[in-house]
Amino acid sequence: MEKGMQLIDGNGKFNVEGLQDFMTTTEFAQCGLSYSVVAIIGPQSSGKSTLMNHVFGTDFKMLNANKGRGQTTKGIWIAKSSEIEPFTIAMDLEGTDSSARGEDNTAFEKQSTLFALAIADTVLVNMWCKDIGLEHAACRPLLKLVFQVMKRLFQPRKRTLLFVIRDHTRTPLEFLETALMKDIEKIWAAVAEPETHSSAALSDYFNVEITSLSSYEFEEDKFKDQVAHLKQRFFNSNSPRDLADDRLEVEPASGFSVCAEKIWKTIKDNKDLHIPDPKVMAASVRCEEIAKEKLKQLTSDEKWLELKEDVQAGPVPWFGATLSSILATYLSQYDKEVIYFDQDVRNVKRKQLELNALEVVRDAYVTMLEHLSSNTLETFKTKLEQLLNEGEGFVASARSCARSCLHEFDQRCEDAAIRQSEWNASNVREKLTCDMLSEMMAICEEQLTDVLADEVQSLFEAGETDTWLSVRNLLESKTENAVSEFSNAVVGFKLHRSAIDTKLEHLREKARNVVKRKAKEAAAAERVLTRMKDRFKQVFNRDEISKSRFWTREKNIDEIERNALSASLKILSTMAAMRLDKLTDQIEHLLFSSLMGESGDIPSSQLTGATPDPLASNTWEEVSPNDTLLTPVECKSLWMEFKEDMKYKMNQARSDQEALRNAKRVIKIVVGVVGAAAITAVGVPTAMKIAARPEVAAVLKAVTTWLLAVLKYIGMKVLETLKYIGIDVLEMLKDAAAMAVRSLQPEIVAIIIALVTKQSDWRQQYY
Repeated sequence: MEKGMQLIDGNGKFNVEGLQDFMTTTEFAQCGLSYSVVAIIGPQSSGKSTLMNHVFGTDFKMLNANKGRGQTTKGIWIAKSSEIEPFTIAMDLEGTDSSARGEDNTAFEKQSTLFALAIADTVLVNMWCKDIGLEHAACRPLLKLVFQVMKRLFQPRKRTLLFVIRDHTRTPLEFLETALMKDIEKIWAAVAEPETHSSAALSDYFNVEITSLSSYEFEEDKFKDQVAHLKQRFFNSNSPRDLADDRLEVEPASGFSVCAEKIWKTIKDNKDLHIPDPKVMAASVRCEEIAKEKLKQLTSDEKWLELKEDVQAGPVPWFGATLSSILATYLSQYDKEVIYFDQDVRNVKRKQLELNALEVVRDAYVTMLEHLSSNTLETFKTKLEQLLNEGEGFVASARSCARSCLHEFDQRCEDAAIRQSEWNASNVREKLTCDMLSEMMAICEEQLTDVLADEVQSLFEAGETDTWLSVRNLLESKTENAVSEFSNAVVGFKLHRSAIDTKLEHLREKARNVVKRKAKEAAAAERVLTRMKDRFKQVFNRDEISKSRFWTREKNIDEIERNALSASLKILSTMAAMRLDKLTDQIEHLLFSSLMGESGDIPSSQLTGATPDPLASNTWEEVSPNDTLLTPVECKSLWMEFKEDMKYKMNQARSDQEALRNAKRVIKIVVGVVGAAAITAVGVPTAMKIAARPEVAAVLKAVTTWLLAVLKYIGMKVLETLKYIGIDVLEMLKDAAAMAVRSLQPEIVAIIIALVTKQSDWRQQYY
């Protein structure tokens, strides 16, 4: 006989270790769904333990009649039936009307009865024959409790209530069955209906069966015969149409210990006895344990760890197929181990396991996509740069590269996809598309920057009157060309118009910033000063057809100087502020009125302080600080520095003009003296005849041209030297002229005579 194990002691303590030992020793955990639990409830000392021992071959402690009636079983005991197949657990409960518990009787009675109903497939209700039909019989409160609990706490699942009528007398069993069923129906109808099961019938919850046994004390042999017949009912009791045929809500044997412990804890902690379905509870706990175990095995799987490490270095071939296979292995193992648990619960836990497993591998998947995206972007850059270097158009090149690269990316993402997930690469693809657009935008910006920077710089260096108009036209033209190219290049991209407009606005802003940057560079004080000097020299030193000026006596240096200063001041006015928005200002007028009087100098009234200085400020009227390149104070300072640097140039020009006048006088005197001496030496008539000779005239023509060329060649150096000859030297030349002429060759004398006689002609050519 199988000895019993106390599952719950008299104080309500659950024997966890004992149950584990019981399941190991009896190999109960390996039974799957092929098992049955039979519990017995009833009044104290009604022979419950005796009945269980005779039917199931157990060894529960029985009442010793010689010691009087009293509480024999305390708590709840279980034992394996050694005589019945399939595996059957017999559960013996403490009596429901024990006086030993006193006031605590009702609480434990509810708890133990509920536990039996939650665990057992078949519940034997042990009752005295004499109580049938009595309003206050011992079994009536028990039945009422059972029905209340079932209606309140359980979804309809048929359990078998087998009423065992003890000490059956001569009253026919048919009469007893009829009377008992009336009592049962009456009690069922009296129990309040919960809203969710308001129409539930007794038959929805219970298979009610009734049997009877003779007195064990007075008719032992007959009792044993009847027990033997009853025992047969429990063989294959979980087969269809047997005592425990409703197996849909039964948990697998492996979850029994967890289920029993959780149910009892819930019953003990909940005064109102609201507990979940035991089958769901067992399935939830056990499936979760199995899921955790599989998840733990996944995290330490060697193939997974190797794949995880490899993907950190770069894209892994067959990434998606490999990872999907690893996940499928553990999900399949889970499915096999939870096959006997509630389907809804195991599906929920499987889904959770799947989500947790995917969370484990998510980072690796994201890393894989990032590698694919990075490689695709690099390929796009390389291909686009290559096509552009080969002279292909930007629009056609960008479209072609984007289309081929995105197609390749999509294919690789499909290869990396994980079957168990619903993940897709849409977010990564969208980011890749944006990165491609950014690369295209960078190329447009670079090309636009190069064009604008060079041409804008040239415009500022040229310093024309309409510089800012030219800059605005250039900015608008080049920017719109770039905008048009970029817009055409992104036609194939599936982007919101707002996103494209944002990038185009960025491109326009970039172009504008390039112009601003070049304007600030060009407005640097040293650069402005250099251009002002260059412009001054250009206007001052060269005439309207760009020929070098010779400061002859008819040249009006003051007027030329004023024109040169005016041209230089226009450059300063141009570079004082940015004019990209077609706004008008008075900077040029203010600078001319403040820095150039009639003489080209700062008005004396400002120098003396008689009138306020309009340039003694750091801001321009009608010009924002952001558009200011040179403040009024800086402009005035630059102008004064410029005037100081140009003073020498202007003084030098005046000195050169005076030197040229002196040189002309000297040349005239020298030629006149030498000519006079020659004429004196040969006589006037002879000199006239010499000058009139054809050969002398021909030589004179050649010499005159040569002399002009020499004078131009030696230029200012000769003039500088001649002006220092002085009167004394000229007097010496006069006295020595005759002697010098006598030593000259006849040809030279003829030329000098001709020069003197024809001096008015070549003088007009030179002057």
